[in-house]
Order: sequence, then C-alpha cells, then structure tokens
Amino acid sequence: MKSIWSSQTELPHFPRLDKDIHTDVLIIGGGIAGILTAYFLHKNGVKYILAEKDRICSGITQNTTAKITYQHGLIYHKILKSYGINLAQMYYKANKAALDKYSELCDKIQCDYHKKDNFVYSTSNRSILEKEARALDKIGCSADFCESTVLPLQTVGAVRVKNQAQFNPLKFIYGIVDGLNIYENTFVREMIGCTAVTDNGKISANRVIVTTHFPFINKHGSYFLKLYQHRSYVIALENAQDVNGMYVDENKRGLSFRNYNNLLLLGGFGHRTGKNKGSWNELRAFAKKAYPHSIEKYHWVAQDCMSLDGIPYIGNYSKRTDNLYVASGFNKWGLSGAMVSALILNDMILGRKNEYSDVFNPSRSILKPQLLLNGLEATKNLLTPTTKRCPHLGCALKWNKAEHSWDCPCHGSRFSEDGKVLDNPANGDLQHLN
Repeated sequence: MKSIWSSQTELPHFPRLDKDIHTDVLIIGGGIAGILTAYFLHKNGVKYILAEKDRICSGITQNTTAKITYQHGLIYHKILKSYGINLAQMYYKANKAALDKYSELCDKIQCDYHKKDNFVYSTSNRSILEKEARALDKIGCSADFCESTVLPLQTVGAVRVKNQAQFNPLKFIYGIVDGLNIYENTFVREMIGCTAVTDNGKISANRVIVTTHFPFINKHGSYFLKLYQHRSYVIALENAQDVNGMYVDENKRGLSFRNYNNLLLLGGFGHRTGKNKGSWNELRAFAKKAYPHSIEKYHWVAQDCMSLDGIPYIGNYSKRTDNLYVASGFNKWGLSGAMVSALILNDMILGRKNEYSDVFNPSRSILKPQLLLNGLEATKNLLTPTTKRCPHLGCALKWNKAEHSWDCPCHGSRFSEDGKVLDNPANGDLQHLN
C-alpha cells in the first residue's frame, strides 16, 4: 500500500548514526515539519541534527493529500467564538504566511505546484457555511459563497477561498533536503534531559525540537490528554472527474476531492484511530456509483493528530521546558501547519519573537469538551481486559481488519501484525501478541 507520492518519488538516503555526537539543536522526526525546521536552521547557520527513526517522510508526510491552504474546514467562526478576533486574525495570517513561503520556495523547485481554489462544502448544513463566510469576512479573509458545486453529490453550498495551492510533497522535499544534516534509521528510544538515546549512539544537544507527529515524551505537556489521532482513506482514480479545485466536506467523515495530473484523489470516511468505522470499501462504493468508468490506481490512508481546539501546538513543550520544543496537532492541515511550525520554531531558536506564536502556545487552556472525550476513551480502554496492550501508556489494542494492524484508540499508536511499531507515540515494538 503506497501513496501516489511514494510510488513516484525516491528520496535520497542519509546515514545512520553510529557514534555519540553533540549539537546545538536536535530535531527528532523527519517528516515535513522536521525537515522544514532543519532547512531554515541550516539557512541561518545554526548547528543542528535531524534524527529520523526510519526513512525521511516515510510516515505521515508521504500519505498526505497535499493541499496547501489557510482555509481549514470551518475553523474561523470557532476561533472567533473561543478566542476573539485578534487570535483568529493571527491564525489566518500565520497560515497565509505559510502558503506564501511555499509559493516562494516552489518557484525554484519542480514539484507540480499549482494554484487552486479551495472549497469547504456541506451536504446538509447551509447555516454553518454562512456563519463561516461571515467569520472570514470579519477577519479580512477574502471568500465567497457558492450556491452549487461540480461534485457528484447534493450539496447545500460551499465557501470558496481562491488562490490556494497543491503540489507533490515528496518532490518538494527532494528539492530542499540536499545538504541537510540528517540521520536516518536512528530511532530515539529515550530522552534523558536533552540527550537522545538511540540504538547506536547518543545525541546530546542544548535544545531539542520534537516533530514526531504525536509527541512521545509523556512527562511534560500532557499531550496524551490533549491529542488523539484520526485516520482517513484515499483512493486515486483514473478516468474520473476533473474538479478543478480542492474540495473538503465540513463533516469529518465526509469526502474530499482534488486532482493530480490525470488522477482524481478521493478521500474520506475518517474515524478515530482504533475505532474501525471506515475503510477504502466505502470510497470504492461511492466511486463505483459516481464514476462508473474509473479505475483505481493507488490507495492509501492518512493519520492526523487532532488537538482539543483545532489549533496546533507549536512552541515550548511545556511551561517548564525552556530548551524543549514541539510541533504537533495539525488537525488534517499538516502542510500549512508544518510550515507555520518551522517558521515559529526557527524564530524561537534564533531568539526572535514571532508575531504569531501566541495563538499556537502549547500551554494554553485545555478546558475544552474534547478533553473529556479523550479522557473517557482512555479510561474505557485502560479498563478493557486484554493481553494486547499498547506500550505507550497501556491501553487495550484493537485489531484493524482493513489494514491488518493493532491500533490504539487512546493515542493512535499502531503496530504491524507481528508487533512492529508503525505509528507513534509508542516508541517500541510489541513484546507479546499471544
């Protein structure tokens, strides 16, 4: 099961760490957030190392649908209600700056970068679309309401933001990764202060940045309460529709549409990791009805970290960790989130104040309804009697029959049928499966 990106792009190889080493900044995690952070530190002459447990971009980044936008579903009316207009404008401007930075970099990289309009549609709730359109207008973001769409399903309208973008993420990474100080197959098993313990050497650092998708250090920041993970499915179809834009349903289980070359990328039917409420079969059933002459060329699955309030956690890992930083909780908008993270963290390392950092502060209030849901899910699975437990915090694992993996409903760790860790925050394999 490979995404279209990993099937078409081979990234360069980097060595494995085989000795003890010291650096100013250690970045743990070689997805696009970590690589962009390394890229900007490299440009600014900072001494750094990036450690990746496998190959770079072999986890979440290779499975994105690769939309770059600051229209993140229907988030702006929620931010306005919870935090007010100033923070809503900061969130918008930060993500717009991210889009602008991608545009600047992609101008010099052959990565199939194209400007596209982005649409958030609904099949049943027109009023919430209208509320979001008013919120966008209030914060100064140009948007318009569309009465209909080109999609092969009944909608009640869509909110459109023009001049967003899409690209091939691995071609983009190929264009920026040359010369970066990266170690692959270097699994950080444990942190002792600012020293990372790997299988073949230790990395001591003055400062550490964790970009491992789900933060794996449990003793700071309470990320095991603040985050959960969500899976959604994608198929790439030949002989299907050119939708000439990027479309996403405001409903989490709804469908997304966008084209890449001659293929339609159809995604959706997401669910909390470990819940087994969806699969590619639902997408295939929709495609058979909507695009009866289409041919499936690729299929893959994405996994996203979801924060309590829909805003990522970027900055100091906790109030008590001046030399430890984090970037996580991108809520399905990992490409813009990765760039925002890299820009903010670069400024923090260089001792500069980033004008957008306050909105993403990881130590903001956790008193949100999702906190209760996360706690209930963890309690239920901790009390479930089974010998198959996640080594992260001991939750009961669930068998994922669609992907033949053991999945954790609490925090989203996943393991292969023979117990190899696939997705974190678990940082070790299963020891016993019987």
